[in-house]
Amino acid sequence: MKKNYRMETKCVQGGYTPGNGEPRQIPIIQSTTFRYETGTDMGKLFDLEASGYFYSRLQNPTCDTVAAKIAEMEGGTAAMLTSSGQAASFYSVFNIASAGDHVISSAAIYGGTFNLFSVTMKRMGIEFTFVDPNCSDEELEAAFRPNTKAVFGETISNPSLVVLDIERFARAAHAHGVPLIIDNTFATPVNCNPFVWGADIVTHSTTKYMDGHGAAVGGCIVDSGSFDWMAHAEKFPGLTTPDESYHGITYAERFGKEGAFITKATAQLMRDFGSVQAPQNAFLLNMGLESLHVRMERHCANAAAVAAYLAKHEKITWVNHPSLPDNPYHELAQKYMPKGTCGVVSFGVKGGRAAAETFMCNLKLAAIETHVADARTCCLHPASTTHRQMTDAELAAAGVSPDLIRLSGGLESAEDLIEDIEAALAVL
Repeated sequence: MKKNYRMETKCVQGGYTPGNGEPRQIPIIQSTTFRYETGTDMGKLFDLEASGYFYSRLQNPTCDTVAAKIAEMEGGTAAMLTSSGQAASFYSVFNIASAGDHVISSAAIYGGTFNLFSVTMKRMGIEFTFVDPNCSDEELEAAFRPNTKAVFGETISNPSLVVLDIERFARAAHAHGVPLIIDNTFATPVNCNPFVWGADIVTHSTTKYMDGHGAAVGGCIVDSGSFDWMAHAEKFPGLTTPDESYHGITYAERFGKEGAFITKATAQLMRDFGSVQAPQNAFLLNMGLESLHVRMERHCANAAAVAAYLAKHEKITWVNHPSLPDNPYHELAQKYMPKGTCGVVSFGVKGGRAAAETFMCNLKLAAIETHVADARTCCLHPASTTHRQMTDAELAAAGVSPDLIRLSGGLESAEDLIEDIEAALAVL
C-alpha cells in the first residue's frame, strides 16, 4: 500500500491488498506449522536467507499482515505483534540491552512497565534510571552513562496523563548514540506520530484503543528504520556483530536500518520466549483498527466533556486531562497531539481514598475494571490496583496520588456519562 495515504485509509485498508479472487477480509491462518517440498527450502528460512513461515511461535501470516498495517499507520519500516503490551515493552528493550547495561526511563509510565523494569529486568542485570519527565536538560544529561543503551517513555502516561516532550528526549538520546523508545498506546498513531518527533522505536498495548472492545490481549513493536545501528556498532553488538545461532548473520548488515531491529527481535526473542500473538487475536485486532480513526475522535470528545464538567464540580479537588486550558501539559499536547490526546481522565474526589472508593461503587455505566481504552466506559483506582506494588515515593514520582481515579470514557453519550458521574457524586 502507498505510504502517502491518509490515516483513515491506512486504518481501513493498510497491510493487506487481496488479489483477484482472494478473500476481502484478512485470512486467519490457524496453523502451527507450514509444509515445504524439501528440507533445503526450509533450511533457507532457518538461515534467514529466504522469507516465509515454518512455525507460528516465531511468525504467522495473519499476525504479519496486521503488523504491516500498524507499521503503515505509524510510518515505520517493520513491525511485529506480541502476545501483550508487556511483551512488547520487554522485547523492545531486551533486544538491545543485556546484563550489565543501563536504560533511562521516564518515571511517569504504566505501573506494570515500571515493575517490569525496576524488578524483573533488574534481576536480569539491566539497571534502569527513572527520571522526572519534566526534569531539566541538565538532569536528563546527568542520567546517561557509558553503558546506557536506550531511553524509554510514554506519549501520554498511564494513568497520570503526563505528556512527554518527545523531541527533547529524542535529542538527548541521539546525542548519546542510543534510540528513543516510545509507548504510543494512549495516543495511538491516529493522534500522535512519535517518529515525526525523533522517536526510533514505538510500542503499543494493542489491547487498548487499537482493539477497542476488550476482546483480545496483544502488543506491537514498530521500527522507524531511521536509527543507524552500525554508526554506534560498539553499543549494540547484538545487531552489529555475527549471531552464531544464525550462522554468523550480522543483522544490521544483512537487513539494514529498516529491518535489523525487528528481524533480530523475531529471530532471537520470539524464537526463545515465544510471546507470539495468536492469529485469532490478530484478526480481532484488525477489526478494531478499521474503526480506530472514528473511535478515537469520540473517545477524546467524551473525555474533554467529562473533564470540563468535573473541573467545575465542588466535590472534585482536581482534574487532569490535557484538553483543559489550565492543564500543565496543554501546550505540549497541542504540539504533539493537536487532534486530541486520549479518552482517559484522571481526577480526585474530596475525601481522599475512602471517598474515591465510595464514588466508584455508585457508578452505573462505568464499570470498575483493570482496563482502559474500551468502547465501554470503565473506572479504576490505580493506587490499590495496577500500581499497588509501588511505594508512596514511587507513586508520587509516577504522578499517582492515593485519591487518583482513572476514568476511561467510552463511546456512550457524553450526557449519559456526566449524569452517571453526577449521581455517584451525589452519594458522597
